[in-house]
Amino acid sequence: MLINGASGSGGPFAVQVAKALGAHVTGVCSSKKADMVRGLGADDVIDYTAEDYTKGGPRYDWILDIAGNKSIFEGRRALKPSGVYVLLGGTTPRIFGCLFWGLLISLATRKKMGFLWWKPFHAEDVALLKRLIAAGKIKPVIDRTFRFSELREAISYLETGNAQGKVVISTSMPGA
Repeated sequence: MLINGASGSGGPFAVQVAKALGAHVTGVCSSKKADMVRGLGADDVIDYTAEDYTKGGPRYDWILDIAGNKSIFEGRRALKPSGVYVLLGGTTPRIFGCLFWGLLISLATRKKMGFLWWKPFHAEDVALLKRLIAAGKIKPVIDRTFRFSELREAISYLETGNAQGKVVISTSMPGA
């Protein structure tokens, strides 16, 4: 499984869940975040500033594209013939493109491609996540915590792209 955007907001959770379910995980992130992604359990890490996972290289059974910075056609090149590509983030044009082209590609090939719509969790999925959390297999990665009065600074920090995991806004902080 390849996770594009393995070091951002949702990527660390995706890496941990995939590993807990037994997947061989390749995380895509910048080199400065590679150690964090490896520390979450990723078997391989691709530095997107040096290598494009959609051009040559291995093919994947599953691609979870959280970063949303590749077109569905680029993602398709990195899939095995019966692979699955799921877009979880990206710009509005990328999402609509994925909805339209994903359906057509899925109908015309054995590859399944599309956008993940939010829907309520099934009770079995929630129970599995609870077990993984209780077993310590899934932990939140918190990069920094800001006071609510520092909201502008927090947003500015997020916009730099340097966050590794979650940025938390707190109305009260211990020792504050």
